[in-house]
Amino acid sequence: MTDPSTEQLRPVAIGSDLERRDGFPKVTGTARYAYESEAASPAYCRLVQSTVARGRVDSVDTAAAEALDGVLLVRTAFDAESLETDDGELAVLQSREVAFRGQVVGMVVADTAEAALRGADLVEVAYSPAPHDVVLRTGRGDLYAPEKVNPSFETDTSDGDIDEAVATATAVLDRTYTTAMYHNNPLEPHATTAYWDGEALTVWDSTQGVHPTRAVLADLFGLDRERVRVVCPYVGGGFGSKGEPHVHVVLAAMAARAVPGRHVRLAFTRQQMFALAGYRTPTIQRMRLAADQSGRLAGIAIDVVEQTAKVKEFAEQTGVPTRMMYAAPHRSTTHRLAALDVPAPSWMRAPGECPGMFGPEVAMDELAEELGIDPVELRVRNEPEVDPESGLPWSSRNLVACLREGADRFGWADRDPRPGLREEDGWLVGTGVASSVYPVNRMADSTATIRREQGRYVVEIGAADLGTGTWTTLAQIAADALEVDVAEVTMRIGDTAYPIASVAGGSSGMTTWGSAVVNAARAFREKFGPEPPEDAEAQGSTEDNPATERFAMYAFGAQFAQARVNRDTGEVRVPRLLGVFAAGRIINPRTARSQLIGGMTMGLSMALHEQSVLDPRFGHVVNHDLAEYHIATCADVAEIEARWLEEHDPHVNPMGSKGIGEIGIVGTAAAVANAVHHATGVRVRNLPITLDKLLPALAG
Repeated sequence: MTDPSTEQLRPVAIGSDLERRDGFPKVTGTARYAYESEAASPAYCRLVQSTVARGRVDSVDTAAAEALDGVLLVRTAFDAESLETDDGELAVLQSREVAFRGQVVGMVVADTAEAALRGADLVEVAYSPAPHDVVLRTGRGDLYAPEKVNPSFETDTSDGDIDEAVATATAVLDRTYTTAMYHNNPLEPHATTAYWDGEALTVWDSTQGVHPTRAVLADLFGLDRERVRVVCPYVGGGFGSKGEPHVHVVLAAMAARAVPGRHVRLAFTRQQMFALAGYRTPTIQRMRLAADQSGRLAGIAIDVVEQTAKVKEFAEQTGVPTRMMYAAPHRSTTHRLAALDVPAPSWMRAPGECPGMFGPEVAMDELAEELGIDPVELRVRNEPEVDPESGLPWSSRNLVACLREGADRFGWADRDPRPGLREEDGWLVGTGVASSVYPVNRMADSTATIRREQGRYVVEIGAADLGTGTWTTLAQIAADALEVDVAEVTMRIGDTAYPIASVAGGSSGMTTWGSAVVNAARAFREKFGPEPPEDAEAQGSTEDNPATERFAMYAFGAQFAQARVNRDTGEVRVPRLLGVFAAGRIINPRTARSQLIGGMTMGLSMALHEQSVLDPRFGHVVNHDLAEYHIATCADVAEIEARWLEEHDPHVNPMGSKGIGEIGIVGTAAAVANAVHHATGVRVRNLPITLDKLLPALAG
């Protein structure tokens, strides 16, 4: 036996507070993004968009644009390359029908960006407009139940009899809550550079998944996947909007195939991102809670109405978190869609959980007030022993610990539960709490390769780092599994030249890719030992986790907020946010804290600022820029703190980690809304919380 006092301890990378490997090139401006890829003689593509919300293109006059110096080509639905798809969003320029305002009806490619822009302005389009419908409301006769909600959940669920629970309960709450339409708005717009050499297509795209993008492009253009390469070393934000291809990458590829030998660059303008890159659907949530005098729930129900597009269906899983969050013998959830003449909604950070926890968590606050129970205690009393939806035991569930820890750190014990009592220098002050949850997701199989090159361990996997720290955290996982120092590990990601990897979405990256890297490292060590030869190589893939059949797997958290509301103006400020999370083993505290704080700040935006305002007369978002689409910044929160509990969960994956990219946003808006109510006594159930919703009550 080796004497432990003399045995050299191997370095432990997981849990180390390491700087991001991509940090230096990003802050020094040397990191090349999709639009900046090297090109000897680039061409530029600009789009022509529909000015009607519904109708048909009768004719297009391209003569003036084609005559412009520098213009290489103009394409419209009358002469565009045919695509192989039944995806209504990606079937761009395949039909003369107009499904929404801002739909692409033409494109111009030129030697310079200025010529392309001028050429697009010169294209004249004649329409036969038709009446359009863009207003979401309940009571519509055409609401329908989709076959599934994203990605494959049941549309409706029912257990027990919610009507009986409501009829026999001591306390009943029946309220309706709404969340707005939100646009993802990453700082880097959706951008692509495409090159066609006559045989193969190479695309530099700002995407959350190079392999999924390659698969879509290959199918669209009828190419073998080996003839398509997608490259994306860096992403300037995505928040879900770059999780699946949008029309920019299709149009760039189409344009490149029409001008072989030229690199075609296409980037959405900020305004175009509001029509062509997805968004979070607005929701209308009817919440029903039935409880006894002690606050224990007998019934919980949510009925959701949201919108989709006629051109392509997307159903956000808004009601799904209600199915598993709290113990109640009688439960019901439903989803109904209104198909409108609007762009297709899509993923946005924490789809389902983010909007779907607003109504329930504000309703819990209202129930607590009605029963005279502390809001933290009410949640604790309704803690389920097993997953109410599946009946499975939890792999780990530390929500109560998060609530207790957060309450202690926030000074919750000193809180007077009565609203509207505390005032400081003309500002009404209150505090609020809400729970957070996000599932442990695992995507389709991913594969990693590890080889020995020039004395280093090189890890290759076609994953994407959309700003979450993947360059760094995957290297830490590899180093631990290989039992080497992290400085000896080189990462290669963001290219379909590397083994297949799933999309960066659903907080699934570390579970999916990390598992593949661990399996590759184990295979490498078993095959070559601690001193591998040069060019030694091994592969590993993500495997099915049998524990998912035996356990319900989620990360949990508790959000606490302080709100200050000006008594005279109704202005709302949030000087303090605290989040406490139980998210398994933390790979890198520095990147984890960044993600959690970023999510909480985005949730603050949702609570107070963000709202895409749709003009029903013309069918488009009118505040379609960052001057009028307001988002929270660091200056909007004087003190924001993210903490986590030490949580050991051996069932979720080989690292014991859970996703953290999205749980930070979940629950934040509800905590802020509850804090505003505590400060003022005014209950705002329709986001965002703007002063016009507070002033009438404050003035009275």
